Amino acid sequence: MKNQTGIWIDKEKAEIIALIDNEVKRKTIESDISGKERIPGETNESGRFGKQFLSGETKKGHHLKHQIEFFLKEVITSLNEADEIVVFGPAEMKMELKKEIEKNHQLKDRLKGVEPADKMTDNQMVAWVKDFFEE
Repeated sequence: MKNQTGIWIDKEKAEIIALIDNEVKRKTIESDISGKERIPGETNESGRFGKQFLSGETKKGHHLKHQIEFFLKEVITSLNEADEIVVFGPAEMKMELKKEIEKNHQLKDRLKGVEPADKMTDNQMVAWVKDFFEE
């Protein structure tokens, strides 16, 4: 019983498509990653300490980084049963997931590829994963 899994990923969600003995199992993981958001009342004012200016950008950057890490860890925990893994998608998130998979000693040898792909319908994703593992 071989489990071949494809993950289509961007900042909004991850679609996990598992092919197990000619049966397709799907799972969607929504992310809580917030893009650039403006807080009402926020201004460009900065505090001044000598020659340094402070802004909320650093804090927002750290917050975004933690949101991405949490999302990727959630995706990786759903891959424990996979025998072969392919990651595809339209954005840089696929490369971030690749880095996290390569850090995981149990999963790094199961990664068979990271491929660029545009936005797809559900059926197109399933067909793409089937085509990838048939080759």
